[in-house]
Amino acid sequence: MEFANTIGLETHVQLKTKTKMFCGCLLKTGCEPNTNVCPVCLGYPGALPVMNKEAVKFTVMSGLMLGCTINRRATFDRKNYFYPDMAKDYQISENGNPLCLGGGVEIMRADGTKKLIRINHIHLEEDAAKINHYAATSGVDFNRGGTPLMEIVSEPDMESADDAIAYLTALKEMLVYAGVSDCNLEEGNMRSDVNISIRPKTGDGALPTKADGSIDFAQLGTKVEIKNMNSFSGIHAALVYEAKRQRACLAQGVPIVQETRRWDPEALETASMRTKENAHDYRYFPEPDLVPVELSEAQVAEWGALLPEKPELRRARMVEQYGLAEYDADVLSQHKANADYFEAAAKGLDKKTAKLLCNLFLGDVMALLNASGKAIGDCAMRPAALAALVKLAAAGTINGPTLKELLPEIFETGGDPEAIVKERGLGAVSDAAALEAFVDQAIAANPGPVADFKAGKKAAAGFFVGQVMKLSKGKADPKLVGPLVAKKLAAQ
Repeated sequence: MEFANTIGLETHVQLKTKTKMFCGCLLKTGCEPNTNVCPVCLGYPGALPVMNKEAVKFTVMSGLMLGCTINRRATFDRKNYFYPDMAKDYQISENGNPLCLGGGVEIMRADGTKKLIRINHIHLEEDAAKINHYAATSGVDFNRGGTPLMEIVSEPDMESADDAIAYLTALKEMLVYAGVSDCNLEEGNMRSDVNISIRPKTGDGALPTKADGSIDFAQLGTKVEIKNMNSFSGIHAALVYEAKRQRACLAQGVPIVQETRRWDPEALETASMRTKENAHDYRYFPEPDLVPVELSEAQVAEWGALLPEKPELRRARMVEQYGLAEYDADVLSQHKANADYFEAAAKGLDKKTAKLLCNLFLGDVMALLNASGKAIGDCAMRPAALAALVKLAAAGTINGPTLKELLPEIFETGGDPEAIVKERGLGAVSDAAALEAFVDQAIAANPGPVADFKAGKKAAAGFFVGQVMKLSKGKADPKLVGPLVAKKLAAQ
């Protein structure tokens, strides 16, 4: 019997606010443990929470970016559990009335087809503290405790590990575009709980539904949860392993147990943490110290107006507006800062020059960024300077070698390309008489290669092009030199 995977993700995203969710403590990485704390985030008795409006704003903006319906009246609840990472023994979260409902993320699958991964809801909560384990002891760092945290809960619409990574990649891109989170996996501000089950495969592969159209979870198979995955590679490997493990269980007649498992990156396998019988009963009840969040249409519209163009819409527009290849538009738009820089430089350029700019950016400029470890906003070269450099090349004022010589200098120190070219006399030599003189000089000085050419070694012509470039100090236009060399050699 063939089986289909059913995969859903609960993705936790730390919001990019300056302070914590319910107090004024600064959010800053790399600080000494337990230095950005106060009675509220340490859970002292009697300390009252005060809601961070910016966190609500960012969650609403995320929901709008992802096509969610915004709940006009959201409420907070206490999620009760006893663990060292939550000093007051409960987490303030949203259980019954989350801020965002519905929505979805469209992914591109490996076979080129598109699929919508639906979102069930997005709720806002405070993050727990961080537990650090050492050789003989463990410690709790409350600097992270109280960080505004979104939990984005998908529907079980993913069918493979590749689907899950495509979903997370698209989700990360949209949230970074919206400016609500850095989604930096290395710093732990984007992590996922992964749910997977297997079910007998049907003809169309659609999820089983009830009479009212809702998902029939009873027919999806026994669900296994893999907790706190903080790397895309780990999530992919864990899903591949777990899908094989569950199939092997059924093939051997071993029942699949509903449980929570963890991923062991060294053993490259999942391991059981606790079964359903030992799962927490969180005993949610309304948070008495916080009033409901009530949002007007005007407030939601105001926050929605702050959102940028969605990445997929930007890609389509860049193809149309600048004449770029779909692949190039996709690479450019993956990082908003790069796309913003390119569009600032491309403003006013015709499509031919814009494509030249794109090739230069994706090639030489990206190579300079990678070599220097800088982001595009950190380099000294302003968009106008890059545009001026490309315009000089497109107009034939400078040639390709001069362009590549000037680019690293302007990248590092900035400056006006037009002024530099004029000051140093770097303009391309395109005057026919001047080029002809260089060609004649090269031919007269190299009788050996001339003889080689006459003997049928046509590659010798390339030698003379190089000699002309050398004589002109790189300023000759190679497009004009080549035909002129061929003409002169044929006349020998």
